[in-house]
Amino acid sequence: MKTVTIARIAGLATTAALAASVATTPVAAQKVPMEKCYGIAKAGQNDCSAGAGTSCAGTSTRDYQGNAWKLVKQGTCEKTATPKGNGSLKALNR
Repeated sequence: MKTVTIARIAGLATTAALAASVATTPVAAQKVPMEKCYGIAKAGQNDCSAGAGTSCAGTSTRDYQGNAWKLVKQGTCEKTATPKGNGSLKALNR
């Protein structure tokens, strides 16, 4: 084979490999749909929203506080059981 032909084949192979690696994203890097789940966080372990006088993440003062939420995988919130009941997609009166 001629040197030019070998170089072209190598160039095409490199281009194909690069395109394949860009097209497939590793599973770990893909974003999983998440939702806010109220009433499932332990005290100080909420992701945000813990009522008046709080700044946000880590500010819940009680376990399973109804107005504090944690992010969970979409579709799992209302199935998450706690000693005070299941999680909710809306703030709870607890």
